[in-house]
Amino acid sequence: MQFPKSILLASTAFATVSIAGPAFAQDTTGNEEATKNTGLSEIVVTARKRVESAQDIPVVVTAISAQTLEQRDITSIEKIAAATPSLTVGHASNGSAAQVTLRGIGSSSTSIGIEQSVATVVDGVYYGQGRILEEGFFDLAGVEVLKGPQVLFFGKNATAGVISIKTADPTPDWEFKARASYEFKAQEAELEGVASGPLADDLGIRVALRGSKAWGGYYKNVSRDYDLALLPFTSTPTSSDQPGNRQFLGRVTLKYEPTSEITNTLKVSYNYNKANNSSYNYVAYNCPTGFTALSGDACGLNFQTHQNDMPAEEATNFPYAGDGKLYNKYRSAAITNTFNYELGTVTLTNVTNYNWNNNRWLCACEFQANPFSVWATENSSWKAFSNEARALTHFDGPLNVMVGLLYQKTKRDFEQFVSFSLSDIPEAGRFQYIDAYKTSYTKGETISGFGQVTWKLTDNLELDGGVRYTHETKKSAFSQPYVSPSFAAAWVQGRTTVGDQTFTNWSPEVSLTYKPIQDVMFYASYKTGYKSGGFSNGGIDSAFGDPAVDLLFDPETAKGFEAGVKSTLLNNQLRLNLGAYSYKYKNLQIDFFNSSIIAFQTLTADARTKGVELDFEFAPYAVPGLNVHGSLNYNDAKYDSFPDAPCYAGQTPDEGCNLTADGAGGYRVLTAAEITGGTPGVRQNLNGMVLGMAPHWTGSVGFNYDAPVGGGFKAGLGANMRYSSSYLVQGFGVPHSRNSSYATLDAGLRFGAEDDSWQLAVIGKNLTNKQYINGGVDGPNTGSGTGTPGGVHADQLGFGAEPRTVTVQVTTRF
Repeated sequence: MQFPKSILLASTAFATVSIAGPAFAQDTTGNEEATKNTGLSEIVVTARKRVESAQDIPVVVTAISAQTLEQRDITSIEKIAAATPSLTVGHASNGSAAQVTLRGIGSSSTSIGIEQSVATVVDGVYYGQGRILEEGFFDLAGVEVLKGPQVLFFGKNATAGVISIKTADPTPDWEFKARASYEFKAQEAELEGVASGPLADDLGIRVALRGSKAWGGYYKNVSRDYDLALLPFTSTPTSSDQPGNRQFLGRVTLKYEPTSEITNTLKVSYNYNKANNSSYNYVAYNCPTGFTALSGDACGLNFQTHQNDMPAEEATNFPYAGDGKLYNKYRSAAITNTFNYELGTVTLTNVTNYNWNNNRWLCACEFQANPFSVWATENSSWKAFSNEARALTHFDGPLNVMVGLLYQKTKRDFEQFVSFSLSDIPEAGRFQYIDAYKTSYTKGETISGFGQVTWKLTDNLELDGGVRYTHETKKSAFSQPYVSPSFAAAWVQGRTTVGDQTFTNWSPEVSLTYKPIQDVMFYASYKTGYKSGGFSNGGIDSAFGDPAVDLLFDPETAKGFEAGVKSTLLNNQLRLNLGAYSYKYKNLQIDFFNSSIIAFQTLTADARTKGVELDFEFAPYAVPGLNVHGSLNYNDAKYDSFPDAPCYAGQTPDEGCNLTADGAGGYRVLTAAEITGGTPGVRQNLNGMVLGMAPHWTGSVGFNYDAPVGGGFKAGLGANMRYSSSYLVQGFGVPHSRNSSYATLDAGLRFGAEDDSWQLAVIGKNLTNKQYINGGVDGPNTGSGTGTPGGVHADQLGFGAEPRTVTVQVTTRF
């Protein structure tokens, strides 16, 4: 592994400062300055289900404070990723609707049945569904991004990491906040209001509301009318400005504290989000000819898409198609109750949650308008009930214990209708113009027990050990009640595939921390992770495949080591952390569309990710109000074992598509005759190939400065640059899916009253206007000749990031 000079210099500086640390810590000459400006603020996290300093725990965590979230207008999972190097989030149209990747490990977006390897946790409740990407988050108390497997403390399935989001609680005194903002690119206006305070001595309330409407868009739809080849209809371009969001969010929080030992917090939330296209950010960024194969439009990173609405005549009897205009509608509701009881030396906690979401959309599912356009509608719902009870001791002695039990019950309902514009003799009634209708469900139940022992061996040496046991069942069914005559030879009508799955797992974790001096800690951890297998609800029952094989997939596991040092130096002016990790993943869940058998398949492969991470934060006493921060990360994520991976569309034998089944469960090299004849089911060996969405280098650097300017006013300025080296977008070794290295710049200006009673801010994001891709697929119906010398590569379609945005924001508090 080759390191650039920058990281070698940083490591040398780190070692030098660490050795000099005690002298600075004991120096009293800075005490007067420290009284004026306390330097760094302590980062308090709950990564281990207890309130601790981030500098005292053996977990790599990026913590974003409530103040930073407001200053940088971070209000979604995607915006959290844009502020966190090594974390990427791709917003997809179908499947799980998300591809979240951390340290090169993530889950494909194309299967709704796959839960994310990077789990999202909201107020202590596990949300594993990719649809959480549709949520808007605001009025937050903080965000923690925990890197590496986090199975012990966060429910289940967090094999790559956790995004932990905490919403704000009621305040002891009445406070009111109102905010209005306008973003120029999307022409989006937003209003937000918060009221918080006591209803009684022991009861507080917080009400937060936000609504927004966009008259413009981030992407331009550039298309034209198309007469369908086999239906007597014309499709017309969808809305020019994409996505034209409308959103309403609401949350009510009640906090009851009848005694100093008891706290009960109830949170009720609702989310409504509607856009004029579920796939507005799909761009054809690389095509063999420079132009899309289906529409002939120019390819490139140009913030453009080319999509048409479904003809109104076809939409009339098409379920969930409305008037034929593309759309995405997401609704969700959640209730969370958290009960805490300080019972002497034991803290008892119980968290109960019910959450529901429903997503409906009409998609132009080739993402490129043409005479053979494909449209689909989907209606999917998810509901989950969970209860987690745990006890945490805080004895004066060397031993302390945490034990807990999680129960979760879930259900996913899914139905989808597809039109390939091939029903030239449409059937009357319910299935008019429909080429395929599929329906599926999965019912899940989880019981999971966990525990940890913390043993303080000496005053500066601590050993922690714990384990989580998981027992999970999933009962699923899938069928295609209707298949049109056009596809009767390829897809099976009426057959029901049932999955009755049971998974059990033990996941241990051990860590050792050593503090040789104050404010310097060394740590080493052995961690494991587990994500259950499942059922691909959105798959296809192909006549050429085995649905029991195509739809069911195995559990994903992780194990490995992490070690590093955390330090707070220069009399609390400098925070400097360095860590290294190496994890092996077995049965990493990867989704693939197999065009040779016309089926979606969830495959598994073994992989390894290893790397080094350095981060710093500097708040000098000499310049009160200044904070400088940054990070540099190296990551190497590759397949350990994927010898029978499917070929990408148009891949030739010279490019590695040269294996086929040997009839005995293995694979052999194709013969010359087979290559010439174009043998179906060809494979490639991806052992040692880099994973998709896994750049080797990521990093960031930024500053924030606030200072009084006289007359009762203060001003602030901040800027943050984020860098990523190049990476393959797809996980199947597609060389032409590579996204070039890029850097983005965010910046903000603030001016207002010193008492924060009002503030005017201008916030710019991606000021370099760099378009980069956060996930992608081979373009449907493009590419040909896979496994032959004459193979033609498919167009590369990707989920693009947002362009340059500038927001003006006015906030008042009273």
